[in-house]
Amino acid sequence: MKKFTLLMLCFFGMTKAKAQEPAAPADTTKTWQTKGNASLLFNQSTFDNWLAGGENNISGTLGVNYDFNYKKDDLTWDNKVIASYGIVKTRTSSFAKKTDDRLELNSLLGKKIKPDSRWYYSAFLNFKTQFTKGYEYGKDTNGVEIRSEITNFLSPAYLTFGPGVLWKRDDNLKFNFAPATSKITFVDKNFTLPNEAYFGVKEGKSLRYELGAYASAYYKLDIMANVTFENILSLYSNYLEDPQNVDLDYQLNIVMKINKYLSTNLSFQTIYDDNAFQGFQIRQVFGVGANYGF
Repeated sequence: MKKFTLLMLCFFGMTKAKAQEPAAPADTTKTWQTKGNASLLFNQSTFDNWLAGGENNISGTLGVNYDFNYKKDDLTWDNKVIASYGIVKTRTSSFAKKTDDRLELNSLLGKKIKPDSRWYYSAFLNFKTQFTKGYEYGKDTNGVEIRSEITNFLSPAYLTFGPGVLWKRDDNLKFNFAPATSKITFVDKNFTLPNEAYFGVKEGKSLRYELGAYASAYYKLDIMANVTFENILSLYSNYLEDPQNVDLDYQLNIVMKINKYLSTNLSFQTIYDDNAFQGFQIRQVFGVGANYGF
């Protein structure tokens, strides 16, 4: 639990100065506020008699980040969908390989504790999975590349939900703590392994249930004109097994607009979940591409 507390203190230490600034006046004429961004990043490299070396490749990544939030009187309901998918094909590989694949839904409902307070009673739901099959790659005895399926849509999938308390300055800065949170991991039972080696699910079973404490923080800011940083942090400690092993998921999404339709995008994510992998998982996608806000 010390790790759990320390990570949250570090996050809010970085945002303290911003949090003390007065919030922008809210538009009280609308109950629903929607905004989103779609991006397409494309990269292609070709080499012909290039003495320095290189491998022909083509890659692309499509991403969507969409918010639809409701606010009326003392009730607030924030929803976010994050989806992305990318592939790369190189000349020497027999297969097109994924560079990105995720689908995530966040929903956070809050009701003010007091009329002039920034504190709310809350309930949240988070769902995560992937779109397509994931593979482990290798070579056969003849040196030919082969692959074996290890993941798929809804295998794994994570559903996390629970009641708690929410502190919210505005749509760009909020923190939620849920001390009695259920977390369910869904998998295809045909993928499971002995000793719960497949995402912590017992062999022959299709789900794993956990009960623990969950904390999440969201912080979005404009560093300068046309440069936006979006930080999403979640932490989970399982009361039922190894509560000291805190699951962590941190996402950083940076959009640097060139003009209305072009931008440079950076997406960074790190995950620590000892049931899935004994170490940090890291994903990074960077590129210049078409960008559309809606």
